[in-house]
Amino acid sequence: MSNTCITLHEGGVYLNGGIPSATGSLSPDEARRRTIAYVILSSHNTSGDDSKLKIKFDAMVSHDITYVGIIQTARASGLTEFPLPYAMTNCHNSLCAVGGTINEDDHVFGLSAAKRFGGIYVPANQSVIHSYAREELSACGNMILGSDSHTRYGALGTMGVGEGGPELVKQLLNNTWDLNMPEVVLVYVTGKPKRGIGPHDIALDLVRATFADGFVKNRVLEFTGPGLANLPIDFRNGIDVMTTETTCLSSIWETDEITKGHYVAHERPECYKRLVPGDGAYYDRFITIDLDKAESMIALPFHPSNAYTIHEFVANADEILANVEAEAAAKFKGHHYDLRSKVKDGKVYADQGVIAGCSGGLFDNIDEAAAILDQKNCGNGYFSLNVYPTSVPVSLELTKIGAIASLLKAGAIIKPSFCGPCFGAGDVPANDGLSIRHTTRNFPNREGSKPAEGQLCGVALMDARSIAATAANGGVITAATDIEYDVPAHEYHFDKTVYRNRIYYGFGKADPNAELILGPNITDWPKMEALTDNILLKLAAVIRDPVTTTDELIPSGETSSYRSNPLRLSDFALSRRVPEYVGRSKEIHALDLARRDGESPAELVSVLSNFGDAASLLKTTQYGSCVFANRPGDGSAREQAASCQKVLGGYANICYEYATKRYRSNCINWGILPFTLPDGAEFPYEDGDYIFVPDVRAKIARGDEEFAAKAVAKDGSVTDLTLIIRGLTDEEKTIILDGCLINYYAEQNKKA
Repeated sequence: MSNTCITLHEGGVYLNGGIPSATGSLSPDEARRRTIAYVILSSHNTSGDDSKLKIKFDAMVSHDITYVGIIQTARASGLTEFPLPYAMTNCHNSLCAVGGTINEDDHVFGLSAAKRFGGIYVPANQSVIHSYAREELSACGNMILGSDSHTRYGALGTMGVGEGGPELVKQLLNNTWDLNMPEVVLVYVTGKPKRGIGPHDIALDLVRATFADGFVKNRVLEFTGPGLANLPIDFRNGIDVMTTETTCLSSIWETDEITKGHYVAHERPECYKRLVPGDGAYYDRFITIDLDKAESMIALPFHPSNAYTIHEFVANADEILANVEAEAAAKFKGHHYDLRSKVKDGKVYADQGVIAGCSGGLFDNIDEAAAILDQKNCGNGYFSLNVYPTSVPVSLELTKIGAIASLLKAGAIIKPSFCGPCFGAGDVPANDGLSIRHTTRNFPNREGSKPAEGQLCGVALMDARSIAATAANGGVITAATDIEYDVPAHEYHFDKTVYRNRIYYGFGKADPNAELILGPNITDWPKMEALTDNILLKLAAVIRDPVTTTDELIPSGETSSYRSNPLRLSDFALSRRVPEYVGRSKEIHALDLARRDGESPAELVSVLSNFGDAASLLKTTQYGSCVFANRPGDGSAREQAASCQKVLGGYANICYEYATKRYRSNCINWGILPFTLPDGAEFPYEDGDYIFVPDVRAKIARGDEEFAAKAVAKDGSVTDLTLIIRGLTDEEKTIILDGCLINYYAEQNKKA
């Protein structure tokens, strides 16, 4: 790969006088307390022990794929009123034309819940979730919890955390988000980006450098350095939101007059305060970003870390695209993704451009894209350009300054605020198409194709500036640094009028008499069984890919229309990766239901007879499906990746490591045993093999971390297997023992 503007430094570093140093006057333990991250986390900690955090947040945000399930779970657990500001946006399913009335039924439910419990309701197409949080909820030194993985507001001095829905339920019930104090990574920024470089260019380079080896996994990134002064607030926000793709836990930035300008512009000057690392602060790791060296970037399918400079990509396009085709062939058996045909006469052609969402649809991005396309056009060929401003206030200001007019004249289509292009609900390119997007992700099917139906296409991530340069060049992929244009200097003016006219601000105004309106697709969770003495698992899916995303575990896009109906949504689990999984899981679950009814299914009797008296074991042994994947859970925070497994009778996952904390937490909150394998262990088992874990309930209750298990192959051979679950908190143990978070709260209510 070509030179990068990112450098990773192993080992700790002090920040003395604002300059990284190998030595300091304090011990690392003392000096860690001087980081911005430590100060914010400890100020929100309720445990009294800053090594074992129990965090209460200042505000929460959800969108319309997640808030119905969160509120339904909280209702079942005793919710009476939202105890903190909770904003529900409608930016994910507002355009999904699947399932008749069910999308709008959920929106009606959301407004009725805001009235009943005292919430903030943001109607469809007013704002995407993270734009609204930046505009209305962020504050320096605060923390926001969101049921979306890109909950990142560090550039505004707010620590954002993306988690699955059950963690938001805990906050609604006045409980806490629990974790050990995380390590903090210094991100030291120097230099100044040249014309044509945008936030996605820096972000993709950062993801490329850190993702593969987990350099910042579950750590907090803390940004400082003289280069921050050269980054406008939208540029900072654009980098910050993409830190999710590094698998870090959260992020925070030093604040300054530029940050203050954001709060002044948004009519909330009281929310600004200066945040700066204390002199001599110690960081566990160290990253430098030299903005002077930044180049225009492109991330090829199927991950944001699959990134190259645009110049490097174009020079080696045939070879690089051949590798993408090979990966597609491995992922989608029997399908050929033809990308090398995009290379013609030394140029690479894209079929579509999209600028959208919490990373792309920002004011500065679209303003500069309009400047690049001014007096030019997208042409009348196959290439098209779609632009989604991130909120109505942003769209309104872009209209006032003439940027929207310039884009429309150039042939771009302006669309409402919507997250669809980020997850496959809208702007699906043609079969074999290549879409270039300033959005957050380019995982398989995030563009909306259906490989099982013979459709295959892909997304490459690029900055809005290079997308506009490409559009002006007839779809030929072009680095914005290679063209001449004048960078506009428009000051952003936030007009809250439309929000005052349309948003329901109900925090502190709960009305227990308000009707909660439930459409016919909004259903309760099926009853979950508590963990039994032993557990027998049958492998329903074995995935050997290096990483398995949550989009593969439960596809996004139009399937999410069924997010309020657990049984219907579960039919899509792993449907685009292991289509047989749902049928296998249902067959396994049916046998367990028969066992619970007192029957003695021959299959279970046969397997359990390897371990003792089958008749006795049937009474004390759950039977459920299990998924093996090397590293599952990268990507979205959607709890459905775990809840759909549980609804289908899944009782455990086995892996070498979980890609993110949030997916592991989702598994625990749904009562799925989060097993891992010992370092260096092999897992030779396949679909249809069994794993028996004796005394699992007693061992979880005791806090054991190693589980001696037995594997039974389809040929009847039995082998030993060691499974591991490390670091469960006392609450997590009880949730697993009770069977899921809903059961846990039901038991707590009984005791109360």
